[in-house]
Amino acid sequence: MTNPSPEMTPAPLVREPTRAPTQEGVLRAAAKVSALVPHTPLLALELPEGGTVWCKAECLQPVGAFKLRGAWHRMTDLTEAERARGVVAVSSGNHAQGVAWAARRLGIAATIVMPSDAPAVKLNETRRLGAEIVLYERLTQSRDAIAAQLCAERGSVLVHAYGDPWVIEGQGSTGIELSSQMACFAGGSPTRIVAPCGGGGLVSGLALACPEAEVVPVEPEGWDDVTRSLAGGAIVGVGSNPPPTACDALQTMATYPINFAVMTSHGMQGFAVSEAEVRAAQRYAFSKLRLVVEPGGAAALAAVLAGKVSVDGRTAVILSGGNVDPTAFAKVIAES
Repeated sequence: MTNPSPEMTPAPLVREPTRAPTQEGVLRAAAKVSALVPHTPLLALELPEGGTVWCKAECLQPVGAFKLRGAWHRMTDLTEAERARGVVAVSSGNHAQGVAWAARRLGIAATIVMPSDAPAVKLNETRRLGAEIVLYERLTQSRDAIAAQLCAERGSVLVHAYGDPWVIEGQGSTGIELSSQMACFAGGSPTRIVAPCGGGGLVSGLALACPEAEVVPVEPEGWDDVTRSLAGGAIVGVGSNPPPTACDALQTMATYPINFAVMTSHGMQGFAVSEAEVRAAQRYAFSKLRLVVEPGGAAALAAVLAGKVSVDGRTAVILSGGNVDPTAFAKVIAES
């Protein structure tokens, strides 16, 4: 698939935040992102038991994760009046940085609702990018309720981390790049795309971008609400007492209907990985690709390395983020 051009932009632009995301929207987002930042690398990775997967290194984005894609697509479609009132987002850190980065480039005030236990590296970088941070307690407070109150008080626009059509389309631009790169290096577009999954924004966008590929969501054990929702045919949450996980980027309490509709219409099946499997994937990516990948960003590779997801010569793996505390990463790498 070739890179889209601005001429593909549909008209008129539908600004309704409850609209369904579309492949046309993904193409428009991809054109925007291609004009903004270079394509992230696609790297061939030989597996221990044989075979090759193709790793899309979204951990090398300017904010260390794919999240700037959806943030940029959403915020560049705001009206001048909306820009003047600012934006609010909810995030454990990667979407926070994507929104803050886009807001600084666009001259928009940004407020991010972040959990108090978010990694210091993500909190500090979000502040450095100029965003205001409002902290909340992950298991006792609703970040969505806090964000809704802020939007009501300030007249700000919510840029949700995954339950937003623009954000879904923006994340899907990853798949447009991926298809073009694999056509060059792998002999054809991807047949299967394995991706980390929190609320489902990335996997939904990938399904719209690459409708002929099987898209596989991967979550940490105990936070596998999407996997269970897809298996049961209805949205379920993680429950009141989920286990601790190093995959902070994937700690969402439940997916949204807008994401679930895309995932179910594409027949997705999810998988869960253990903390040990995630650490092993981090070490493997560092050893073989020389990449720093955060726990949540390594979840998809973990499922492949653990043999939970089968591969063929055109299986792609999304390494979605690399924003990890240096001390924590050093401990993981030091494990045998």
